[in-house]
Amino acid sequence: MMNATQMSPAAKEPSLHGDVVTQSDTMVAMRDGVHLATDVHRPARNGVALTEPFPVLMERTPYGKTHIARRERSQREPQALRRDEVAACFVRQGYIVVMQDCRGRHGSEGRFTKYLGEANDGHDTVAWIREQPWCDGRVGTFGLSYGAHTQTALATQRPAGLTALFVDCGGFANAYRGGIRHGGAFELKQGTWAFREARANLSTRDDPVASARMDAENIADWYRRLPWKPGHSPLAAVPEYEDYLFSQWQHGNFDGYWRQPELYAAGHYDAFDSIPVLLMCGWWDPYAQTTTDNYEGISRREKGIARLVLGPWTHGERSVTYAGDVDFGPTATLDGNLAEDYFSFRRDWFDRWFFDRHPAPADDPAVRYFRMGGGSGRRNADGRLDHGGRWHAADAWPLPGTVLQPYYLRADGSLDPETTEPHEAVLAFDFDPAHPVPTIGGSITSGEPLMTAGAYDQRTHDGIFGAESPHLPLAARRDVLVFQTAPLAQDVEVTGPISIRLWISSSAPDTDFTAKLIDWHPPSADYPQGYAMNITDGILRCRYRRSWEEPTLLEDGEIAEITIEPMPTSNLFLKGHRIRLDVSSSNFPRFDVNPNTGEAEGRGLRRQSAVNRVHLSPQRPSHVLLPLQPAPGAPHTGRCR
Repeated sequence: MMNATQMSPAAKEPSLHGDVVTQSDTMVAMRDGVHLATDVHRPARNGVALTEPFPVLMERTPYGKTHIARRERSQREPQALRRDEVAACFVRQGYIVVMQDCRGRHGSEGRFTKYLGEANDGHDTVAWIREQPWCDGRVGTFGLSYGAHTQTALATQRPAGLTALFVDCGGFANAYRGGIRHGGAFELKQGTWAFREARANLSTRDDPVASARMDAENIADWYRRLPWKPGHSPLAAVPEYEDYLFSQWQHGNFDGYWRQPELYAAGHYDAFDSIPVLLMCGWWDPYAQTTTDNYEGISRREKGIARLVLGPWTHGERSVTYAGDVDFGPTATLDGNLAEDYFSFRRDWFDRWFFDRHPAPADDPAVRYFRMGGGSGRRNADGRLDHGGRWHAADAWPLPGTVLQPYYLRADGSLDPETTEPHEAVLAFDFDPAHPVPTIGGSITSGEPLMTAGAYDQRTHDGIFGAESPHLPLAARRDVLVFQTAPLAQDVEVTGPISIRLWISSSAPDTDFTAKLIDWHPPSADYPQGYAMNITDGILRCRYRRSWEEPTLLEDGEIAEITIEPMPTSNLFLKGHRIRLDVSSSNFPRFDVNPNTGEAEGRGLRRQSAVNRVHLSPQRPSHVLLPLQPAPGAPHTGRCR
């Protein structure tokens, strides 16, 4: 067996670049004897590593510790950096940087099981770092997406010396509630991610047969032929990927699987006490909810230290002004608004806790968020809708003074903030799982080539996976119920968590209901049919209406109350616009489609159509609960949080 630290057969001599020296491919032993490939980047003078100890920053990644990090770029430097180049930037600021390949990826030994094992591996790596003479005993962590998940995973173990975290676009508060599953449904980005990464991983291994099998697969064809079976899926050639994907898919109930520390920081917030955590995400990111959940869970503890940043971005795209087909203006980027660029923003965070360089109180709000809206509504020079927006600061999340205002669904298709449907009414539609509502934008990552994140007019076209001719708005479908306000008489700001409370029934023992909040822009010269801009959306699998732990099928004739919780958001609905809510039963391929049979999830092979109904009355007041922010100086009305 290798020693706790030794160079792999392919290890290199230290590379010298003047003020940075790198020891590559040091193999660090974990508690079970598996060794992880690790690079150490140290400050140097004249090509010789400095001997005094320094604070250490660490990133653990499945994407290659020396590979290009696609989101490591800025407006000024749009060419993405390699991870070793990012490390060198931090080294020149007085840190040592450790980059490590996650278990079973690239240079590391072991078997890769997505997300799992990162708690112990992260803890053991921090312990190894603190044993080295070049470490001053303090370790900070950074990383985006999977690199964010690895941080919260190791933080649940509270390793000695952990000093500060910069968690960007990830870090599961509860992966069952967002990131792997949402509202009980399975997020099918897990399938597209697995397919892409399995192919990339095979290209680095000497397995030409498996590589050829994967290259022959067409992921779009497989998604058109769901459901899959183990051994008969696009991942059959790479069993370790297929195994974990089906494990995630088939664990429909919230059981012990979901309480593992890598997937459930919410069960371990005490471990974060006194450790500063900066949490950053975008409105169009699938980790927006987990980011706000983590902020609330950490900041509300007596010893919790957390800061929250929420921008109008898709996954990690903090240096562009748009998300999808909608532009939010020059102030939308992190660059030039919150900091010079992403690197300086992280550097300032770590300098604060490692070198006691604290900002002035006015420059240190607990929450910074971008409120979308307020733009011209015209088509800009790049062909995108000019929606506009601006940055705001607050003392907490949800925002102090938030007014929770119900908007009631009415049988005539109106959305009314004043009154419910006065009489008993039922709106029904046929939900055929063979013809689901296609996904158009939203909070997505890793969905390519089948789906992309962001805001779009909710109208189909040839580029939408699953769309069928004639290409009409989703609102024209028979299985989409549309509810909207009259044109607004004044601006309405919605900022915070949103919930949709519906009374439903179905001919099926189990089915789904979806809800999508839309900012409807009125017709204009650029958009003569108007523009239905998706703001946020969610889903609820009805078997989980009462409990995530103990699902219950619908009884014949049962009228059930359900709650759908979309991603949080912040949007200014301008005067003349409409607030709209679309209700249906599918959003594919963002979520798996409910077969309406009640069979075990990830295992059933049958499907059937269902008649789904939304009930409206004073006794069953189906509504969306919007977190309103009063205009400056305006009195509060409605129910306060």
